Amino acid sequence: MDDKWKVKKATYHLYTFMISKLISTFGAQIYTFAISFYILQMTGSATSFATNLICNILPRTILAPFAGAITDRYSKKTIVICAQIATTLTIVGLLIVTLTSGLSLLSIYVTTIILSLTSTFSGIAFTSSITGLINKERIQKAMSLNQMSISFAAVGSPAIGGLLYGTVSMPIFLLVYMTASILAVILESTMNFRLFSQPKEEKEGEQKESILKSIKLGIGYLKLQPVIVLMLWIGLMVNFLFGAFEVGYSYILIEKLKMESQHFGFTQGAFSVGMLLMSLYFSIRKEVKFPLLISKRGILALGVIMGAISLPLISTLPNNLVFVYYLILMFCFGSIIIVINTPLQVMLQKTIDDAYKGRVFSIIETMSMALIPLGMVMYGFLYDIFPGQWILLLSAASLIIVVLFLARPSMLRKAHPELSNENVGITGKDKTVNVEL
Repeated sequence: MDDKWKVKKATYHLYTFMISKLISTFGAQIYTFAISFYILQMTGSATSFATNLICNILPRTILAPFAGAITDRYSKKTIVICAQIATTLTIVGLLIVTLTSGLSLLSIYVTTIILSLTSTFSGIAFTSSITGLINKERIQKAMSLNQMSISFAAVGSPAIGGLLYGTVSMPIFLLVYMTASILAVILESTMNFRLFSQPKEEKEGEQKESILKSIKLGIGYLKLQPVIVLMLWIGLMVNFLFGAFEVGYSYILIEKLKMESQHFGFTQGAFSVGMLLMSLYFSIRKEVKFPLLISKRGILALGVIMGAISLPLISTLPNNLVFVYYLILMFCFGSIIIVINTPLQVMLQKTIDDAYKGRVFSIIETMSMALIPLGMVMYGFLYDIFPGQWILLLSAASLIIVVLFLARPSMLRKAHPELSNENVGITGKDKTVNVEL
């Protein structure tokens, strides 16, 4: 196949992938915004809100390894398209239930579980296909444009959702999501998922290993990657403690501070603007030299932001000032998320063997989310019992301590041996790393 044609096709993939993500994420974000507001206004309970989050996370945590093994065995394109079609049919089902018998917590929870499963298969298949869709020289650009598309959708969808909520019915939100999902299916069907991938050589008469054995082989491969194992431990603890933010942010702003839906939507939009601008920056800059070092600094900054969320609960501030405060806070939060994630994603795409990508990415997802359901349940109960400011402050302090321990200098040197060979420190005083950022 002509190399120029492949590069041209890769460019098409680059932007089709971005547009597909933009459309599908836009629909999903509007739906999520409406459902979150509906649950909190209907029940006024952080526990009910946390239950819906658990319905999203628990299925992904349990079934992600199986999704990864299946992705490595079968056509990634087929998996992506089937998952997107299943998403569309699920929303159609919820729309019918809403119009015939009315929206209930049970129907919301069931829908969330199904959507969680479809997004797991679609997400893992897409992530493990990046090196097949795009040439290696543009992987960081692809990951950044992917984040940009998600950010574009997330900028507009909460603001639009906040303006629409209360003025249009829930079926309108569902119709928007359904339409976006159908458009995503059409775009994804035009992509060649094997453009740059190397075809597998299958020996005649050779039987494929079982799903369980395939997962075990993926775990065995992962054990030989100490940097990824370190990332897993950090992700496991950080995501557990970040349950204080996941449950607490919406609960505090909507239930405790009584923020209007429009203002809440704009704070969510500020988060997305931060992600968007930082993604744009990463799409045009060279690769980060020390991804784990950058991630450590970013997570420490997130800990500070999580603690800062509690300030309006401790001191009385005017409503307008509270709104501006959270706008700035969420903008910084969104920017830092990209600084943490993009360099690590590029590193993983370039270091993991194509034959193991689905399984390794699924194991990473499972391990990083393993304690999130427990965190959601725990923080859901805690916010219903204790003052939110103390929960946030204690969780933020714990997050900072955990990261300082797990990502201590000796561990960073193992992940990046060149830190010891160059005139580079790990305390933030070096010139080289500052240039890299």
